[in-house]
Amino acid sequence: MFIDEARIWIKAGDGGNGCMAFRREKFVARGGPSGGDGGRGGDIVMYASQHHNTLLHFRYNPEHKADRGRHGEGSNKTGRDGECKELPVPVGTVVYDEETGEVLHDFTIPNERFTVARGGRGGRGNQHFATPTHQAPTEHEDGKPGQERRLRLELKLLADAGLVGFPNAGKSTLISRISAAKPKIADYPFTTLEPNLGVVRMPDDSTFVVADIPGLIEGAHEGAGLGIQFLRHIERTKVLLHLVDVSEFSGRDPVQDFKIILGELGNFSQAMVEKPMIVVATKIDVAQDKDRTARLKRAAARRKMPFYQISSVTGDGMEKLLFAVSERISQARHE
Repeated sequence: MFIDEARIWIKAGDGGNGCMAFRREKFVARGGPSGGDGGRGGDIVMYASQHHNTLLHFRYNPEHKADRGRHGEGSNKTGRDGECKELPVPVGTVVYDEETGEVLHDFTIPNERFTVARGGRGGRGNQHFATPTHQAPTEHEDGKPGQERRLRLELKLLADAGLVGFPNAGKSTLISRISAAKPKIADYPFTTLEPNLGVVRMPDDSTFVVADIPGLIEGAHEGAGLGIQFLRHIERTKVLLHLVDVSEFSGRDPVQDFKIILGELGNFSQAMVEKPMIVVATKIDVAQDKDRTARLKRAAARRKMPFYQISSVTGDGMEKLLFAVSERISQARHE
């Protein structure tokens, strides 16, 4: 099960209390105060794990608490610090404070670590309150409470290129041909129910990652179809591949499909529309009316977008498209 959003409650450990004690030993007159300090509470630490690709492990375990510090003891013994609680998250996870909406951290690098809640400081024992005029203090401090937070975790997949388009536009077939990804492929809408990632290896041994998300339909920004809940997974991409079915079997006008998807992307985020986009006419092996492809090409040219036509079944045009995508990604990485 692919879970890309979770809400959790975290509580760092409280600090241990300081101790009030006096030294009492044989042959030691007036031993004086000897209360030790309390230990520090454990922190809550998140780290980017390459062994996790979903937030499913937070769905059934939404509360996480670190150990508290041990109380101080006599003979000036400081209490043991509480153990930290470490929480793995997938690379690409954004951590929000649910109450304020503030972005606390964005995990984009494997093994990156971030302390989301700090443990409380241990209290001081009565040994710290002794003065020349106050030699038998009974004062001591309680430990400070650890930080407590409610967090919202949002996973945004890290990919170089993202595939967008109507359902059955050929996105899953394309990613299955250019990478080792094995998404579900069928001849009915919304076959893809969750994002898929595929790694493409070019002849020069360079690689890039492609993300395939469920198809969009008109009104997606209002919740139609699967809505736009998965568009966050292509927010980080360097280039978008807009796939449009130009065959007659779709029963739709390719130019109209092209405009509808652009409108849905704009309703989600204006930055999405401003991303570099390559328009790809798909299923040309079964397209009989060449005018449909020509009109789509003109629509892309008016927006100064590169245009390619491919058949994922026969492989026609695939090589040119991959080299164009690789070149655009390399340019974006250089920039």
